[in-house]
Amino acid sequence: MTDVLTLGETMAAFRMAGPLRLGGPAHLSVAGSESTVAIGLARLGHRASWLGVTGADEPGELVRRSLRAEGVDIGLARVDPHAPTGLILFEPRVGDLTRVTYHRTGSAGSRLNADDVHPAFAADRTPRIVHVTGITCALGDGPYDAVRHAVGHARAAGSLVCLDVNHRTRLWSAQQAAAALRPLLPSLDLVVASDDELAVLTDDADPVAALLAAGVREVVVKHGAGGATSHGEHGTLHRPARSVPVVDTVGAGDAFVAGLLSGVLDGVDAAARLDRAVTVGAFAVATRGDWEGLPFRDDLALLDREPGSAVR
Repeated sequence: MTDVLTLGETMAAFRMAGPLRLGGPAHLSVAGSESTVAIGLARLGHRASWLGVTGADEPGELVRRSLRAEGVDIGLARVDPHAPTGLILFEPRVGDLTRVTYHRTGSAGSRLNADDVHPAFAADRTPRIVHVTGITCALGDGPYDAVRHAVGHARAAGSLVCLDVNHRTRLWSAQQAAAALRPLLPSLDLVVASDDELAVLTDDADPVAALLAAGVREVVVKHGAGGATSHGEHGTLHRPARSVPVVDTVGAGDAFVAGLLSGVLDGVDAAARLDRAVTVGAFAVATRGDWEGLPFRDDLALLDREPGSAVR
């Protein structure tokens, strides 16, 4: 059985050394919210499966090769010979502020559809958790249908369903996101959102209470440098962010989710889940790249050591 199924678009990613308009050196890798979660889970010892579409091109082969190398199951992924693999550009602007430019309109990833989802729920591979994000829903009717079908299959199979709102203003407006994501609420078990993303899911003055009343079992709110708070039957728990030098904040939220879902899979309590989430998130912000610095399970205790110490 698959531990976690996630679906979305993974792109070839160029990380510039300086402003994009000035040219200069760039590092080529891959990036995608859902695949970052899958890599994070695989490194922590879980069976993660990524469902998506890449082009029949070299960037697509880079995506597939990278995920396979990280132990992510891509047996459900599809290659579309008629559309290119998407592209994302990261450029540093001020301090740790990064500007992102997408080239994903008409990409292979945007051709994900409901038909791609059905094999993921065959009797021999029904996932324990299905993780979806608002990013996939924003890519078009086909990807949104894929998310709806994945959530529906998961609900019927008894899988836990996790939604990370992950609102990207360059992809769609808050109003468009609300219209797409709110109908999913009755089928969600776990919701992850930043403070400003809660309003996408509800207009209520107390959004967390409204989500719990709607049937969501746990709402986890990310506060960036302020840590995170979990709300549910266990009450309200808060954990501060781990103190690390901040190098690159891109991908930190996905790393956080990987840690959180790892805790769910291990059956630990809400406090331990939140501890693991902020720890994995700290590894992400302390290293450059979406996923390259994510920890393996043996690494989790490293942040408990004194700063500047060496492991001998």
